[in-house]
Amino acid sequence: MPRADPSLDGLSPIPEADPAYDLVALGEPLIEFNQRCPDRPEFTRGFGGDTSNAVIAAARMGVCCAFVGQVGDDAFGRSLLGLWHQEGVATAGVRVVPGADTGLYFVSHGAAGHEFSYRRAGSAAARMGPADLPLALLAQTRWLHVSGISMAISDSACDAVLAAVAHARAAGARISFDLNYRPRLWPAARALALTRQLLGHCDLFLPSVDEAAALTGLAEPESVIDWAHAQGAVAVALKLGAQGCRVSDTQAPGGPQRLTLPGHPVQVLDATGAGDCFAGTCLSQLARGATLAEAAQVANIAAALSTQGLGAVAPLPHAAAVRAAGGQPRL
Repeated sequence: MPRADPSLDGLSPIPEADPAYDLVALGEPLIEFNQRCPDRPEFTRGFGGDTSNAVIAAARMGVCCAFVGQVGDDAFGRSLLGLWHQEGVATAGVRVVPGADTGLYFVSHGAAGHEFSYRRAGSAAARMGPADLPLALLAQTRWLHVSGISMAISDSACDAVLAAVAHARAAGARISFDLNYRPRLWPAARALALTRQLLGHCDLFLPSVDEAAALTGLAEPESVIDWAHAQGAVAVALKLGAQGCRVSDTQAPGGPQRLTLPGHPVQVLDATGAGDCFAGTCLSQLARGATLAEAAQVANIAAALSTQGLGAVAPLPHAAAVRAAGGQPRL
């Protein structure tokens, strides 16, 4: 796959015309059922899916976004289409699959934290393949965002991710990859091999320190970042949870830069989707010309704010809330 200019200091012009979208995200949308209280059986219906969460977070920061994926021809699929429409996320790249179900997941809360249970086997999203990709749309974005979950849910979905990356990159887009490693979804050896493959074409890698350790065996943040750069990643934003993030940009203005950005202290209610919020907010700022350090600082605040509500999507903050909390988002 040909490489575009990897600089994160502003955006390189795409030949002939500006892209239609700042960010296109591809992956698995889900319906969420989140337990309201640990000792009660009631669940609140919401929305989820890591890349869908991220693109909504970006849209709430004011950038132009689209989603690429598949939903079932059912009430849940229609609700997701309604959600994206409400959030201003374009759905021209979303395919409704007759006879397929939209995937679901349940979040339970207890003393050990939150626990996820999924009903996604054979879902519409898992049936996606390269032939289903909206190639014209993928050629009209500044950034394409994908994740490890997008590749793990099925072989055909993995092929679709790799084909989308190749097509978007050839058209001049930059590639963002959120590791989101889930051992229950695929064997570690396959996950590691495909992660290495994708990192060779990745402009921004977004692992969490725990997931990176589980996949690579590297527990120290510096080792994880060194490993990611060695695989080909141009820039890395390593998520450290409440401690913030460690960013490393080999193409920063003035030369390579590595620094730690502290977390934004809040009272956490539910951390579901916080990493996705970080990714989408960070990409929204990069699309507006921020440096990686500037973008990650805003993303730290947005991700912290997202943990103060219940569910993956409902608490995602808008730009005004981030600004009120001390951030300086580019609009």
